[in-house]
Amino acid sequence: MYSEKVMEHFTNPRNVGEIPDADGIGEVGNPVCGDLMKIYIKVKDNVIEDIKFKTFGCGAAIATSSMVTEMVKGKTIDEALKVTNKAVAEALGGLPPVKMHCSNLAADALHAAIEDYKRKKERKDVAEQK
Repeated sequence: MYSEKVMEHFTNPRNVGEIPDADGIGEVGNPVCGDLMKIYIKVKDNVIEDIKFKTFGCGAAIATSSMVTEMVKGKTIDEALKVTNKAVAEALGGLPPVKMHCSNLAADALHAAIEDYKRKKERKDVAEQK
């Protein structure tokens, strides 16, 4: 049912945890399946220098969270925004159709964290101009 890569990221997830002073936090959930994801990013010079996640959910949800963090660590904000749910699933060697919604959550959580970062940065820039 699951690829070896999905099982590897589920049993040995990368970048698990929180970043206490995160520059952006994205939280998403799917009420139908009960999966919840929270992604934390630390950004320096427009590059994601650290990323961590906490996920409550099925094996596919944990694997997609782990994979999306690996895909964007060291990437620019613009590069990270191009990561799609389809790209996450492909990087894992595919997901069963019934689990594709899990990859949607991983990309959505990443994008929410980036949007949070951008909002905070904009507020900070405005405050510094005053």
